Amino acid sequence: MEEWIIKRKGGDFEKIANRFHISPRIASLIRNKNIIEMSDIQMYLEGSISDLNDPMFLKDIDKALDILTEKIDQGKKIRVIGDYDIDGINATYILLTGIRRLGGNVDSDIPDRMKDGYGINEELIERAYHDGVDTVITCDNGIAAKEAIDYGKNLGMTIIVTDHHEVPYEMEDGERTYILPAADGIVNPKQEDCNYPFKDLCGAGIAYKLIEALCEIRGKDVDEMDDLLENAAIATVGDVMDLVGENRILVKEGLARIRKTKNIGLNALIEATNLTKESIGTYHIGFVLGPVMNASGRLSTAKKALELLEITDEREGKLLAEELKALNDSRKEMTEQGVKKGVESLGESPEAKVLVLYLKDCHESIAGIVAGRIKEAYHHPVIVLTDGKDGLKGSGRSIEAYDMYEGINECKDLLTKYGGHKMAAGLSLPKENLEEFTARINRNARLSPDDFKKVIRIDMELPFSAVSERFIYELSLLEPFGKGNEKPVFALRGVEIIKGDIIGKNQNVLKGIIKDGKGDKIDFISFQNVEELQEKSKGNKMNITYYPQVNEYNGYKTLQIVITNYRIV
Repeated sequence: MEEWIIKRKGGDFEKIANRFHISPRIASLIRNKNIIEMSDIQMYLEGSISDLNDPMFLKDIDKALDILTEKIDQGKKIRVIGDYDIDGINATYILLTGIRRLGGNVDSDIPDRMKDGYGINEELIERAYHDGVDTVITCDNGIAAKEAIDYGKNLGMTIIVTDHHEVPYEMEDGERTYILPAADGIVNPKQEDCNYPFKDLCGAGIAYKLIEALCEIRGKDVDEMDDLLENAAIATVGDVMDLVGENRILVKEGLARIRKTKNIGLNALIEATNLTKESIGTYHIGFVLGPVMNASGRLSTAKKALELLEITDEREGKLLAEELKALNDSRKEMTEQGVKKGVESLGESPEAKVLVLYLKDCHESIAGIVAGRIKEAYHHPVIVLTDGKDGLKGSGRSIEAYDMYEGINECKDLLTKYGGHKMAAGLSLPKENLEEFTARINRNARLSPDDFKKVIRIDMELPFSAVSERFIYELSLLEPFGKGNEKPVFALRGVEIIKGDIIGKNQNVLKGIIKDGKGDKIDFISFQNVEELQEKSKGNKMNITYYPQVNEYNGYKTLQIVITNYRIV
């Protein structure tokens, strides 16, 4: 059951509106995001690349810079080892491209999801050593790779870790003892004694900060690396980081560059997915471009997505982009099958707090996507496990009320490998431990029935008469939208659909005209249970939540709303 809650946060909206030349309604929406101080509002509305934090605040970045400067000058072979997801791929590209432009002898490696599993391991270290690599630099992984890094150090290699995942720890007498790998430098703002003000950069964001600092150290113009903001933005959105503070600036700046990108592979991917470059936003990264990049690491090798970013031939770029799109189409079909089986196994009202599903036939590479979809359906934390090379392997996706990493960490004696953060984690365990793991993670879960309610938080009631092109333009000042900076939610009571037709190739869109209690009409579309909405709305009034937009078609502009939730009254 959904619970609708209207935010009622007070403030001097006229004062804010006058100071920033916006309407009081927009000022109210900003206040709803808990942005209160004038300086914070200014940063939210006007923050730019010049407002990013100084990378030198990152713990150990000075060590990393000293090492890289020395190795570049000596012509030593450097290898970037990333991860197979969208963050790892883009972080690898940033480090690889940045170090190469600064004169480094550098190449890269990315683990195979099926063969190697997540992150750096002894085999990757061994491969680097036999290839004559002097220095390894990780990105989007490494903080939990103590054994692999010990192995590399014993071989005499220099190792730098750049990562954004939680630092592993052990509990002793109620206190945490953090376990850090013996790397020559560890750049991760989540370290306990790191003074970097913003803790929530993704792996590619940290990679960009390192290259930014390396540029300055080597007396190069940082503007020459501006195109790498495209990759930091793609990774930040694709890895579902909160779009607040520094992340919001990185995405805002990165999107502006993506819309004019000269990257041959990225242009080919945009074309292959039928997008218009000039209008790309966070939605297109999160639900179109990102999944195609991720599909390479899921069903083939993430090296293909990295190859696409590095490609210099337009024809080859087009062919590779089409190949990755085809992989993602296959991934979609597999996901639908996995979700269907998961829902069938759970029924309508599962009793467990944390839903642990063993889906034998689910491809291990899509376990996280399936977990995410089932989480959305039931609003419970979900862990999907399937058969891996050595036991069970899977991924978890969480709700706001539950820290997935903490929950899994409390069961670590049952696991062979795990890692992640509050909202998502990966894990492996012996099959014989499944029953005990399921029981213990549920026993430890401090969740109440209220935590499983889906809450729709409404920003304000907005009559259709207030929907104008000017208002919609002002809403764009709040972009980019995403996790942590969600689109505002508007609501209206007692509306009535006076015309509604199901349209679209897949018959999954309801389009028509809707009228509010004052008699004002506006066009609408909806993608939510369209047959049910069409049927239930006949002769009935509804309460709705919605978002306004301008619809452009054949050169004409019309105002319309997108209905996101409804209740028959």
